Amino acid sequence: MRIFITGICGFVGSSLALALRERLTDATISGLDNFIRPGSETNIARLRAAGIRIEHRDIRCDSDFETLPPCDWIVDAAANPTVLAGVDGRTSGRQLVEHNLQGTVNVLEYARRSGAGLVLLSTSRVYSIPALVNVPLGVRDDAFVFDDRAAAPVGCSAAGIAEDFSTAAPISLYGATKLASEALALEYGHTYKLPVVVNRCGVLAGEGQFGVAEQGIFSFWIRAYALRRPLRYIGFEGTGHQVRDALHPDDLTELVIRQMQQPDRSGGGIWNVGGGAANSMSLAQLSRWCADEFGPHHIEPAREPRPFDVPWVVMDSRRVEAAFQWRPHVDLRTILAQIAEHHRQHPEWFLLAQPR
Repeated sequence: MRIFITGICGFVGSSLALALRERLTDATISGLDNFIRPGSETNIARLRAAGIRIEHRDIRCDSDFETLPPCDWIVDAAANPTVLAGVDGRTSGRQLVEHNLQGTVNVLEYARRSGAGLVLLSTSRVYSIPALVNVPLGVRDDAFVFDDRAAAPVGCSAAGIAEDFSTAAPISLYGATKLASEALALEYGHTYKLPVVVNRCGVLAGEGQFGVAEQGIFSFWIRAYALRRPLRYIGFEGTGHQVRDALHPDDLTELVIRQMQQPDRSGGGIWNVGGGAANSMSLAQLSRWCADEFGPHHIEPAREPRPFDVPWVVMDSRRVEAAFQWRPHVDLRTILAQIAEHHRQHPEWFLLAQPR
């Protein structure tokens, strides 16, 4: 099997590449990266040491795909990953669309020419912001929790957000590019008879992740806390009650392998993939964990809300779990401990990925 990964030197891409290399010993693993994300170059050496070929190319440039050899499966892990893209002063709306949507078109054309399957890594941020804000919530142990006594939107329960939850606008420019990419990918799959899998992922977190919030709040918070950097609870009355779930890349890798091995079952499907309620935590709870690990550190409350923020996003993965007899095995405490240990060994990683 020939597997090609876009964004192969990012956290998700490199983690998948190395895990696939370890588990699929007969497979050929390669990929591309444009290295515009600070810190991504640090992954080159270990990928090459594992026998993984890296192409310095850009998914936004269609000609960069012209000389790539055919493959059997593409994993699209390349994206501008921040929900603030287009409004943060660092990326324009046009740049976001070129990267996240036009890039998907180029990947799909490569899949069509190769006759390859595609695993598109999408996001929980395709779901409607007003609907997420209106999820009925209470507070318990410094965290928002689902209130099952109140009427809830379709596709929402104590287990999390399911695939039939609303994707109505507004969902942010970032969310719109990913939702449009999903639709295009599914149409390419139907039209050209290609197996296309859409995995809407929650927060991916693990020990090789950089210290920037848009690439993963858990790693950013732990690394910034350990270095005593200023941290703030933004919005939601400055309480830090906002909740996310975490999924380790090793668990995602196991699912992707099963999806590749069962294209008739996985192709054309949209699957929510996350750590779920058992692997979820609020920022306030994460700060308590950090205090036990690193000692006290003041967190500044900032009550003013930030664009596109939502209080509670937990992915309901029961559908994909049932279809592929899969479930996450790396628990949240293990993920946090791995990040903390990696930080102790590599404290410089907090600065590597900061904007330059």
